[in-house]
Amino acid sequence: MLRLRAICPFSWRVFHFRPFSCEALISQMDKCTDEEQVFDLIEKNKAILSGEQVGCAFNILWQFQKQKTSSLKSVECIRNHPQFLTLYNLTVDKMEFMNDDNLVNVLYITRQFAVAAHDPLVEALVTEAWRRLERFDIHVLSKFSSCLADQHLYFSPLMGKIADIVNQNLETIQDLRSLSVLMVSISSLISQRFQEKLVNKTEHLFDTIDSSQVNIARRIVQFLRNTKYSYYPLLERCNKVFLSNMNNLDLESISKILSLYHSLQFHSFAFMLMAKKRLTEMIPLFDQPASFVKLFVALGPMAGPEEKKQLESTILLMSEELTGQQALAVMGAMEKMETRNSRLIKKIASILHKNLDNYKPVELLKITEGLTCLHFQSKELFVRLRELLLSYLEISVKPSEISILVSAISLLPSPHLDETGISRIEAVLPQCDLNDLNSFATSVLRWIHYGHVYLDSTTGKQLKLLQKLDHYGRQRLQKYNNLNLLWEELKSLKGDWFAESLLEETIATLQCLMDEINYINVAGIASFISRTNYLSTLLLDKIASVVLQQIEKIHPFAIFAIILPFSILNYDPPQRDEFFGTCIQHLNSYLSILDPLVLVFLGFYLATCEYFPEDLIKTIFNIKFLGRLDSQLEFLCSSLSMRVQFRLMELNRAVCLECPEYQIPWFHDRFCQQYYNKDIGSLNGAQQQIYKMLAEVLGGINCVKASVLTPYYHMIDFECVLDKRKKPLPYESDNITLEKVPEIHCESNTQRVGSRLPPGSERIALEFLDLRAFCRNIPHLKGKSAMKKRHLEILGYRVIQIPHFEWNSMALSTKDARMDYLRERIFGDSKS
Repeated sequence: MLRLRAICPFSWRVFHFRPFSCEALISQMDKCTDEEQVFDLIEKNKAILSGEQVGCAFNILWQFQKQKTSSLKSVECIRNHPQFLTLYNLTVDKMEFMNDDNLVNVLYITRQFAVAAHDPLVEALVTEAWRRLERFDIHVLSKFSSCLADQHLYFSPLMGKIADIVNQNLETIQDLRSLSVLMVSISSLISQRFQEKLVNKTEHLFDTIDSSQVNIARRIVQFLRNTKYSYYPLLERCNKVFLSNMNNLDLESISKILSLYHSLQFHSFAFMLMAKKRLTEMIPLFDQPASFVKLFVALGPMAGPEEKKQLESTILLMSEELTGQQALAVMGAMEKMETRNSRLIKKIASILHKNLDNYKPVELLKITEGLTCLHFQSKELFVRLRELLLSYLEISVKPSEISILVSAISLLPSPHLDETGISRIEAVLPQCDLNDLNSFATSVLRWIHYGHVYLDSTTGKQLKLLQKLDHYGRQRLQKYNNLNLLWEELKSLKGDWFAESLLEETIATLQCLMDEINYINVAGIASFISRTNYLSTLLLDKIASVVLQQIEKIHPFAIFAIILPFSILNYDPPQRDEFFGTCIQHLNSYLSILDPLVLVFLGFYLATCEYFPEDLIKTIFNIKFLGRLDSQLEFLCSSLSMRVQFRLMELNRAVCLECPEYQIPWFHDRFCQQYYNKDIGSLNGAQQQIYKMLAEVLGGINCVKASVLTPYYHMIDFECVLDKRKKPLPYESDNITLEKVPEIHCESNTQRVGSRLPPGSERIALEFLDLRAFCRNIPHLKGKSAMKKRHLEILGYRVIQIPHFEWNSMALSTKDARMDYLRERIFGDSKS
């Protein structure tokens, strides 16, 4: 029989003949209770072992391995066993005769046993598998792709061939488990069109899987993360799988899902709430640094005060055992937790200091940012950190890495670079994308600021470098003829340099490419415009048009981002009511699903546009909803939590003033009193000028009030009162009394404002509007300032807005001109 196999190897593979003792030997292997028994069988039968038996031996060894707790030590024992070399050599001899499943399975297991990717056995197995690639079934192909991914061969020709096979056979694939593995493996090589085909296929097959298939759902989310595609319908369905299986998720799974959601900026309050509960239950279960660090990183940023205290005290006790990588992970979590435990900060910093030489450039940047955020100071550590960063900078040639190093250096004390460092930057500028250029510019601006504050000087070289950055930024923008490629670079851009130097060109490029705006990218483009404060009616009209035409393809989760620029920039598109009505209607069925904080922001920005959908308002101002919101606030950092609470107050105020028919009570007195009692601000230079001139114009300082809190807690710059003959009324007068912080009750309060004035008198609010009140490119009033004017008028004020560009104009360059301007605005025309 052995001669037959030697003469006719092809027939041997086709008809699957086996040695006489094949079944018996496999049966004996199945009965083994440990690795030694398997190795004994290999030694005794090595002369007659077939390819199938070799595969069986690997498989059983791997089953034993999976049961071990100390996996690394056990792997070394197996790999160093004398009979493992026998098995190794037998695999080389027999792989040609293994069936496809066996071959790939052996490749997979050898990698689990930490056999190096460049080992001759691994290379031979990969080569043999490549030779058979076209005939692999979907299951074998998916396992082979994961083996290649494990070797980091994401961009190899072999992975490209696998992607091509998947593309050609996508319509016939019915196994979502195998497809999800393949999607993750080939995600670095696919086009946008192929990506859409894979997403559509996944949606089609999703209902064929059991709701307990957490790993499939996790791989789908990982694919979306890898391709940077926040496709809400799939994310939502995967999230439901995770929620229904939360009790079965371990620490590793929850940590992975949280990390994926963070990368995709996908927020699920329900998942966070359940994950927090599950992770909190795990705190007593882990006493080893590796596991507890993972728990600290996952739970810390969303833990309550008691859990944070427990986590910090436990990690401090374990700190002596932490590795450099574990300390880095802990520091990242401490940054998100806003830790102020000085003892823990010092301990983690000392571990980082000991391991500085082992970190990569991007990790050194994380350390620099983290220590800065935690307000940690150590001259010795920062000096060593600077030395390391500069040494990396001398040898680095990648633009992205050089930008990371320069950014880290700019955060340190004495952030300047010498001529050699600046020349390193200049050498890579032609290769930089917009994010690298922006990073360099941010660093240079930090140097300039440091020079002004500490050295009282700015070097010409820094300014010349900024000019070069401007040049290469414009040059890069001009090359783009594809919106999606441009968007990949734009979506994370922020900072002063971009806004001042490249914004005009960026908007012009977007306008040239706006025919490519569609249901997939419309929310992203809208969000970008919101961040820029740049009013481009062409782009906003296009966004509104795409929404009206393709609303059925747009997920409700994206509506908030779409509405945002119209609200912030106070712009009404053509068919205004149809546009907002369509958006609101599209949201209605998701009001119970959207996160509480998203609904609060959504309600506020719709209110800014004078839209108050009854279903949305009734959903928000509901005891059960407000309870859920309070629970979610516990997960947020202090600044975001305060922002959410302030937006809820503003929405409550807007509803009370503009929609009294909803009968929503005003319940933010205590919040506002606490907020404004901390700091009601001070007058800036222009406001002080106006204050003094108003006192002259009105006949005395007692006829004008500065920094006034109105009913419902709008803060206005100045207030005065004119009687029916337009004569200013002094505030000492018995006719007028205004409390510093009025006691407010919703309905009676609005009436009280007007009733306390003498008949025919009017209360005037004067507001100085600085740059922030207007769009960046034109003097068009933004949404919040317009809403404030509406509210003050409802409260009985005549509102006079003094734009900064009028006050600082040449026409008002003298005091007399400004005095005349104020008189005209106050006494001349009764309209604002």
